[in-house]
Amino acid sequence: QLQLVESGGGLVQPGGSLRLSCAASGFTLDYGHIGWFRQAPGKEREGVSCISSTGRSTNYALSAQGRFTISRDNAKNTVYLQMNSLKPEDTAIYYCAVSKETMFRCRPADFGSWGQGTQVTVSS
Repeated sequence: QLQLVESGGGLVQPGGSLRLSCAASGFTLDYGHIGWFRQAPGKEREGVSCISSTGRSTNYALSAQGRFTISRDNAKNTVYLQMNSLKPEDTAIYYCAVSKETMFRCRPADFGSWGQGTQVTVSS
């Protein structure tokens, strides 16, 4: 059974940092592409960053470029999202999910086996 569990969210002041973790079980990270997505109240779920099944390709939303870094640790079967210079508009529930699509894209519709999410709140 494919399972993804997110952790690492919390309350942080603007300009602060958080590292989110997405621990996979039931499969190894080369099974598919792993993505981080977020959903703020009243808004649609959007892609933040994704990493390909090989780990060689990454994709970032414009809002994340230069501030967020996606990485993975194959030994721990975990994908990370390092978030720096956080802004209030980054406040959302952050989810990770896996895609078996041949094409590497960071679109929510391509992904499944969603985790339960972790809340990130950026506020002073």
